Amino acid sequence: MTIRPNAPMPAELRHFMRAGQHPARSVACPHCGAAPHRPCRVMSSGRTLPDIHPARRSAWAETTAVCPHCQVAPGTPCHTDGIPLPDQVHARRYLEAEEMAA
Repeated sequence: MTIRPNAPMPAELRHFMRAGQHPARSVACPHCGAAPHRPCRVMSSGRTLPDIHPARRSAWAETTAVCPHCQVAPGTPCHTDGIPLPDQVHARRYLEAEEMAA
C-alpha cells in the first residue's frame, strides 16, 4: 500500500481561511523571524502573539505600497531628505498599503 501525500490547498480556499488575519502576515517578520503566514512570537519563550510586530507591519507596507510622502517604489525604504528611515515607513504608506489590501 502506498501513501499519497496530501494534495496542495487551492489558492481560493487558502485565501478564505486566512481572511481574518492581517495582510502583513504575508511577509516574514524581521523582528522575531516568523515565516510568512505564521504568527509572530516572543523570542525568549516562543509563545505566539495574537497580533503582529510593528516591524512586520512596516516590512509589509514597504513591500506592497508606493510611499506618497517620499515617492519611492514598493520594496524601497522610505527616506527623509535622502536619509533612509531605519525599519520604519511614513504613516501615509501604511494607509496606502491598507487601501491596496482592501
